Amino acid sequence: MSTRAGIVVTGTEVLSGWITDRNGPWVSARLADLGVDVVHLTVCGDRPADLLAQLRFLASEGVDLIVTTGGLGPTADDLTVATVAEFLDRPLEQDPAMRQTIETVIRTWRQVPDGVALPSSLEAAIDKQALVPLGAQAIPPSGTAPGVAVPSSDTLPAVLVLPGPPHELQAMWPVAGRTAPIVDAIAGRVLHEQKTIRAYGLSEPDLAVTLQDAESEVPDLADVEVTTCMRGGELEIVSRFDGHAANIYDRLQDLLLARHGERIFSTDASTIDDVLVGRLNGRTMATAESCTGGLVAARFTDRAGSSAYMLGGVVSYSNDVKTGVLGVPAELIDRLGAVSEPVAAAMADGAREVIGSDIAVSTTGIAGPGGERPGKPVGTVCFGLSIAGRDTVTVTRQFPGDRDSVRRLATTAALHMIARALEDG
Repeated sequence: MSTRAGIVVTGTEVLSGWITDRNGPWVSARLADLGVDVVHLTVCGDRPADLLAQLRFLASEGVDLIVTTGGLGPTADDLTVATVAEFLDRPLEQDPAMRQTIETVIRTWRQVPDGVALPSSLEAAIDKQALVPLGAQAIPPSGTAPGVAVPSSDTLPAVLVLPGPPHELQAMWPVAGRTAPIVDAIAGRVLHEQKTIRAYGLSEPDLAVTLQDAESEVPDLADVEVTTCMRGGELEIVSRFDGHAANIYDRLQDLLLARHGERIFSTDASTIDDVLVGRLNGRTMATAESCTGGLVAARFTDRAGSSAYMLGGVVSYSNDVKTGVLGVPAELIDRLGAVSEPVAAAMADGAREVIGSDIAVSTTGIAGPGGERPGKPVGTVCFGLSIAGRDTVTVTRQFPGDRDSVRRLATTAALHMIARALEDG
């Protein structure tokens, strides 16, 4: 990619770990969609000196565009615009049209009619938010804080200043990307194709061996940029390439399918959720969850339109709920323990009967940190899958990591268990 960008996420709350950065990765993905290569993503606190240091660093790296997020509010520590103006050596000036826009928003939110004076402190805050660097283009706010697009100069990159709240930033993005300074900054970009393959049960070391072999088996493989990421037990293989290298990518994909086809569940970027819903083919789902506490049901209901196939779920965390709601025999739990395949089978059968679905999946396990039993260490999870017209099947898996990791990995495993069972119809 010929156009390079850097992102600076500002906010002491992000730097301190109080909240998770949602803006940096989102902006990075949108820039990649535009053919822009993000080479640095940094986080700094709400201190002008630290932001200046980040801006200077990115400029020294030769980026064409810098995107900042946060620090655009009316309070004293919202100093991003002033700091960017200092960095670019552009004086601040008030944008009258933007000031009127901000005042209108404030009056609407506070239900203050025109002609009624606003408090002086609020007037001062509006004045502050309407300041933009000389020659910059103000971007209408999606909340109260406008964005700013500053054109590049002979020695400095273009800068796009966006708000911190993710919903405001995302709502502003389409307009921001069409501003003249940003269009000019990314004019030299080269659009690349991006393909994503997803696999389950394939380790990164095993894939690395295949990719090493591919270097000798696929001519000009260097023209395809391949990155891998293990996420929730799934291996994501992302390839980027120019149009002329499409046939090279096709040969790489053929090699991956030949070596690992039984573990690859998607070659078109579809998630396991997409694949599973496609295979339901009109059948309905239910869940019975103990250790995952509703996470499997949540994966189903995260999708719009899920009411067409997801009927409901039971979080049967206690044994009393397993017996009283799902009908698991108490004798079975007393004899084998709640974490056992027969109990998982009974939970799945019970959920399908109680909820009236075509399919039901169950999870019962030991997520930790305590609770292990002889032969059942932390990370042990038993699954049951009940499908109308078939024998109920069970499986036991061992997952590594802490409580959160075990629960997330078990959730993904449950979805793959269903998808594989439905693969042939």
